[in-house]
Amino acid sequence: MIHTIRFRLTVLYSGLLFVLATLVLGGIYFAVSKTTEQRPYTTNYAKAYNGDQYVGKQEVVFVEEVENAINVQTLATLRDYSLYTLAGLYAASLGIGWVLSGRVLRPVRSITRTTEEIQATDLKRRIKLSGPRDELKDLADTIDTMLDRLEEAFSAQRQLIDDASHELRSPLTIIRANVDAVLAAPDASDEERVRAVAIVDRATTRMTGLVEDLLASARRQGGAFADADLDLARVVVEACEEYAAPAASRDVTIARDLGRGLEMIGDSDALRRSVANLLSNAVRLSPPGGTIRVGAGRSEGWLWAAVRDDGPGLGEADQARVFDRFWRGESSRRDRHTGLGLAIVRQIVESHGGRVAVFSRLGEGATFVLWLPPRDGVPGTPPEDNPLG
Repeated sequence: MIHTIRFRLTVLYSGLLFVLATLVLGGIYFAVSKTTEQRPYTTNYAKAYNGDQYVGKQEVVFVEEVENAINVQTLATLRDYSLYTLAGLYAASLGIGWVLSGRVLRPVRSITRTTEEIQATDLKRRIKLSGPRDELKDLADTIDTMLDRLEEAFSAQRQLIDDASHELRSPLTIIRANVDAVLAAPDASDEERVRAVAIVDRATTRMTGLVEDLLASARRQGGAFADADLDLARVVVEACEEYAAPAASRDVTIARDLGRGLEMIGDSDALRRSVANLLSNAVRLSPPGGTIRVGAGRSEGWLWAAVRDDGPGLGEADQARVFDRFWRGESSRRDRHTGLGLAIVRQIVESHGGRVAVFSRLGEGATFVLWLPPRDGVPGTPPEDNPLG
């Protein structure tokens, strides 16, 4: 009881009111006592005569003594009534303080009850506090906003777990089936074993890529990164160097057109991975003898990095979903691509305050653009045009 906020507020309100009343009444009593003459009054006697005959002493009261007695009695009465008033005021202040503190803390109790009913598996409840726009209303609205973000994060987490478990179940089933049917069978032929090993290798490669993509997504989403000054052109060069050999093996050329002075603040490893993911798709989808154009520059104050391929391109409906997690186009489904690469690209770019865009037509390839803010920042939104034409 004594540790509750309501009890402490009650004691505080009543204590302050009691001290204030004590000072006021004490000041009045002090002022009256200083301006009023008060001294012990005495009884005087005088000789009394009946005619010429002395009859004894007679008590005599002077006017000054009467006034002094009245003053003393008035101050005593003022003191007594002041004490009674203070006692009654203290008792009343406790009751008033208890009621007022209860009314003040009523929104807090509402917030407490609602938050107690909210569970991690059900974040749909909201406080929705009504009343004046005060600090408690701002607090409740802030908690509601936080719950909105938490619900969105938990929903995304559950969706990621569901999708990841679904994606991992398929290669694990393939591995288990081949191990049980061929590799563990003593009468299996060498040809069957070689074919099973190839299938297991493809499944493990797919699982490895999926796990790496999931770790990259969790790393950027969880804040495990370090932003620093970097040159976007240098980041693009490093990504191109990583995919020079895979492109050459497919007889695909990577043509670079990079600008200068593309300084920004960000995570160079994450940005290099985002460009590398674009190059991975471009190398995978470009036909033999094709050309991948890679560029970086500045437009309307924004920095950009773009990758253009000669692949099959995307329809308008697919362009709206291409950056969704675990979405795969027809070509990706054929080669069992994980569908996380472009989702990670968008996550990395948006975490840097940028935006991703795609420009494509069926049969004419696709251009993926990463718009990123420079080191000094830019106002407004990124341009809508294709920097690679």
